[in-house]
Amino acid sequence: MGGMDSRPALDGDPHEVGRRVRRLREARGISLSELARRAGVGKATLSGVETGQRNPTLDTLWAITAQLGVPFAAILDPEPGVVHGVVRGAVVEATPLEVFHERGATFELYRLSVPPGAAQTSPAHHAGVTEHITVFHGTLLAGPADAPLRAGPGEHISWRSDVPHSYQAAGTETVAATLLIRYPV
Repeated sequence: MGGMDSRPALDGDPHEVGRRVRRLREARGISLSELARRAGVGKATLSGVETGQRNPTLDTLWAITAQLGVPFAAILDPEPGVVHGVVRGAVVEATPLEVFHERGATFELYRLSVPPGAAQTSPAHHAGVTEHITVFHGTLLAGPADAPLRAGPGEHISWRSDVPHSYQAAGTETVAATLLIRYPV
């Protein structure tokens, strides 16, 4: 389950991610203590993320970026439109494919793999964020944690993800899908 898993979220250098988190936090004039409180993470955890001493879990990074009001990709790579590596949650593996910036919104496109078994619950994103999933293989249960939606091959689901939300493969097959996250700016 989300939060219980200590699997590092990123393949990349945790020092680079930490520097980006610190720059974003300082640019907003938020203290380390305040951001830790808002994101619901320990001050020592956030400090470890910022100094690169900890390779954080996906839930921790989602909570931090939501409280900074930035798309997740803002902490992955400084080059506009280019993202690298695999992002791992407790269950879900997401490969960033592209980031799009348009007037009024930023979009992140991921390839998702969800193995059968446990569910992953992700914390709420900031207000107005939506997620859009198209399933290519398997059957996925995803969406608001209290009312997940079901999609099979060729089907599409979407929801407002400014509430806790979950992902789980329904059945015995690994789900292959794409995830498009839309962040209003």
